[in-house]
Amino acid sequence: MDIGKEHHHCVVIGPQGRRLLSRRVLNDEAELLELVGDVLALDDDVLWPVDLNHGEAALLTGLLLAHDQPVAYLTGYQTPAALRRLGTKRLETWLRARGVKGPAALAQTAAEAAQAQRTRLPGEKTAAAMVARLAGEVMRLNEEITETEALIQARFRDHRHAGLITSLPGMGALLGAEFLTATGGDMGMFGSADRLAGYAGLASAPRDSGKVSGNLRRPRRFHRGLLRAFYLSSMASLRSCPASKAYYDRKRAEGKGHKQALLALSHRRINVLWAMLRDGTPYQGSPPVTLAA
Repeated sequence: MDIGKEHHHCVVIGPQGRRLLSRRVLNDEAELLELVGDVLALDDDVLWPVDLNHGEAALLTGLLLAHDQPVAYLTGYQTPAALRRLGTKRLETWLRARGVKGPAALAQTAAEAAQAQRTRLPGEKTAAAMVARLAGEVMRLNEEITETEALIQARFRDHRHAGLITSLPGMGALLGAEFLTATGGDMGMFGSADRLAGYAGLASAPRDSGKVSGNLRRPRRFHRGLLRAFYLSSMASLRSCPASKAYYDRKRAEGKGHKQALLALSHRRINVLWAMLRDGTPYQGSPPVTLAA
């Protein structure tokens, strides 16, 4: 990912070195989520390198971490000469020890790039030192994020509805915690699944004027955190839930784009989770979706 102030540029390289995708994308949550979905549609095993780890990259990095996508940072081996001295095998071992996905392929690619560049550029040492410092800060931040996520998950699992919520495919402890934070865990305050969907911005609201009626629009005010929780969980469910994948595919066949199909799936899953919490029944593949009157 080439990080920019308003736009980023994403290039996806396959295992054989072939370019699979090249796209300029706005630094916007909806567009970045769509990009993540399109990249994961190419391959589930993806490594996301970025050339900036703060500022303009914060939104992208946050979305990738929330979606359990790996971002690898190299500290100590920022120059071609350093990589050549390290060697492919030792670099692979170094990467594997730090839990990087696909360490062999990544090490081979880095080694080939290092062999291809023999010219030392002005300011190379200074740039390498800056990269090492910034990478160290990011790694320490990742450790803090991991500790915070562990605390959130532990607190979430103490809730009486934790088991029901996480039984819905794609809805893990962190997204479940976002759902409880947004709703308070009390479905009675909404009255119906449609009201809950409207609160998440997933149900259309009337936009009547004078004698004109029947116009519907997306609510102007809705809880973006709740929408995010269902959008991300819907995206994750495509890989683990046949029912979600079938519903998504049906919406795509009807002519909806990726984002619209995911939003439709999110609306459906709100109805499903509503019924689960109302009846106290965990997800069983085809739970009842009958709504309260």
